Amino acid sequence: MAHHTARKGYLDLESRLNLHPQGAPRSEVLYRILELLFTEHEAALVAELPIRPFDAERAAKIWRMPVDSARAVLDELASRAVLVDIVENGRTTYVLPPPMAGFFEFSMMRIRTDIDQKLLAELFYEYLNVEEDFIKELFTTGETQLGSRYLDKLMELRAH
Repeated sequence: MAHHTARKGYLDLESRLNLHPQGAPRSEVLYRILELLFTEHEAALVAELPIRPFDAERAAKIWRMPVDSARAVLDELASRAVLVDIVENGRTTYVLPPPMAGFFEFSMMRIRTDIDQKLLAELFYEYLNVEEDFIKELFTTGETQLGSRYLDKLMELRAH
């Protein structure tokens, strides 16, 4: 499977995503999604970012690079909607949202020519609806359970 041979940057990013109460279960499809949304270098950088909002100065310190270089990377990721940037009183704060109700949806909200959005949509559909691990984890495990009774009902209806 791809996730067994994935490059380190994507593995690190997957681990980072799973620091959110609602993470992203490991799968071959997840890695294909991450490879469309991030270069391996970007994935490795994002994997080092804090859970809480941060600024370019904090990212630069973590990444050991000049602030202008860090800001350029952050702004590029925000332009592709995989990071959220919030400008308040002239100061920009960034955050990596969770996968669901986060960068999965945000990355599809813009018309893009740099990736195959049809393929990305198909991968999202497969990851969220076919593989079932994501939905099971979202509804039944972890700190943030969205409704295990609801999932049980869905599974019951699906069986009929």
